[in-house]
Amino acid sequence: MTTNTSLRDWVEQTAKLTRPDRIHWCNGSDIERDELIQQMLGTGDLIELNQATFPKCYLHRSNPSDVARVEHLTFICTPDQEDAGPNNNWMDPAAAHARIDALFAGCMQGRTMYVVPYCMGPINSPHSRCGVEITDSPYVVLNMRIMTRMGTPALHRIEQDGTFVRGLHSIGDLDPDKRFIMHFPEELSIKSIGSGYGGNALLGKKCHALRIASYQARTEGWLAEHMLIVGMENPRGEVHYVLGAFPSACGKTNLGMLIPPDTMPGWKVWTIGEDIAWLHVGSDGRLRAINPEAGFFGVVPGTSPKTNRNAYEMIHHDTIFTNVALTADNEPWWEGRTSGTPVIDWQGKPYDKATATTPAAHPNSRFTVSAKQNPAYSHLMEHPEGVPISAILFGGRRREVAPLVYEARDWAHGVMIGAGMASETTAAAVGQVGVVRRDSMAMKPFCGYNFADYWSHWLSFEGRAKQLPKVYHVNWFRQDRDGKFLWPGFGDNLRVLSWIIDRCEGRAQAKETPIGFLPRPEDIDLKGINLSDDALQQLMNIDQSAWHAEIEDIGKYLESYGTRVPQQLKDKHRQVQRALG
Repeated sequence: MTTNTSLRDWVEQTAKLTRPDRIHWCNGSDIERDELIQQMLGTGDLIELNQATFPKCYLHRSNPSDVARVEHLTFICTPDQEDAGPNNNWMDPAAAHARIDALFAGCMQGRTMYVVPYCMGPINSPHSRCGVEITDSPYVVLNMRIMTRMGTPALHRIEQDGTFVRGLHSIGDLDPDKRFIMHFPEELSIKSIGSGYGGNALLGKKCHALRIASYQARTEGWLAEHMLIVGMENPRGEVHYVLGAFPSACGKTNLGMLIPPDTMPGWKVWTIGEDIAWLHVGSDGRLRAINPEAGFFGVVPGTSPKTNRNAYEMIHHDTIFTNVALTADNEPWWEGRTSGTPVIDWQGKPYDKATATTPAAHPNSRFTVSAKQNPAYSHLMEHPEGVPISAILFGGRRREVAPLVYEARDWAHGVMIGAGMASETTAAAVGQVGVVRRDSMAMKPFCGYNFADYWSHWLSFEGRAKQLPKVYHVNWFRQDRDGKFLWPGFGDNLRVLSWIIDRCEGRAQAKETPIGFLPRPEDIDLKGINLSDDALQQLMNIDQSAWHAEIEDIGKYLESYGTRVPQQLKDKHRQVQRALG
């Protein structure tokens, strides 16, 4: 139990509504974890994998209708619809509570109600925030134990601080027509029903750490962002930390766990975070970041020794896999794995790779693993004040238009670049794949309030910080006319980061263009890679006609947010438009 009266009362009220058979307060212990695993093995909710090759690894299969985030069923519930903004689905709070509470009524009969206290961020950091998730899913409990600082220490901090985000979740009957994820920013609460999928059910992740936290951050003067945090030391011994905002399944994890290529000796890279960053202005006047998460919930297809050796190695033990295929010797298999042959697909059906017309693993299949298993793990993940940020990268999948890299002229121009960034949609969300959509700061599915107000909040940091990071746009996915990628990507992305760090140090050259500063061909270290002059030219090309259309489209996108769009952002947009001629 707890000494926090508010928490105790809420748990009692929720039990009366949902009517579970029993209530279990989670302490986060190893004994508790082992008991949950044995329970789920007994019910078939977990499948034990080959313990000789994948020790302490397990497979969970979702309902086929429940394999990704459901943005069309995700709502921000505020009294004024304008506060939620065009970037969110909106529902009146009273109507939302009534609608979802009717589904919660009696939904936990025959089940255990788990009370999961958790902390987002280091337990001893003043920048961390706590929450409690109530759920009837032991799968959620196991994943929350990995993804957050969960259990007794978090409960003690909640009792010390006196505040927490309330999250109520039930898998319900997994009926897609009874599936909702509702957020009440002004109440600091979340209600989710009808889904067991990570982004919909692990309420500490996207729901708390982004949608609710972004609202908290605006109120309290910080930023909650969908960003990786990576640290680098170059051969000169200079250390820099870089943030990167990329939509899901666009290489964010790969960049966060980047391994320097053999052709770039002397570099060191370590991971602080690969999905979410909370930013604040430190006592030194610089923007600093903490990772609120304690684990990785990553997309597993495409993970291999070549693409992401660190991720590949860390998921060979103590990992929960979701919706991957199985080999004959009971090993997990996914598209991109270089060994083994799938014989059972992600739904548990027989699979013949030679005749199959669909992937063996679901395209959005996942791994959940502790960050401490990452070979590039850094103890700075637990630093209470976080790490100082030198540069922010925005990017996505663009087959054309966007060059390999360009630099914003100033902070406000960088905010405009982030606001207008676009990417082709992926399998991480329900809907059509391959459609180009605007995804401001990679936060379209995750910002808990009106994007126009969000952009104003970003602009406000120009008056708060003594030294703001430089801002860049990168595009690893530029293709030639035959659809082949022009840039080798993966570890060789460090070549672009090297130029960015040199720019931060004030020693690298660049050429000014209408859209920002681009490296000259000779400014990028290309030693050890086979990249033709023609490919490099295409990577750096600024197509005036294509960019006229791009900037016009960005303008229409900004206008769609109405009178709340900050004038400074409009001015920066017009500046680029005039520069293009």
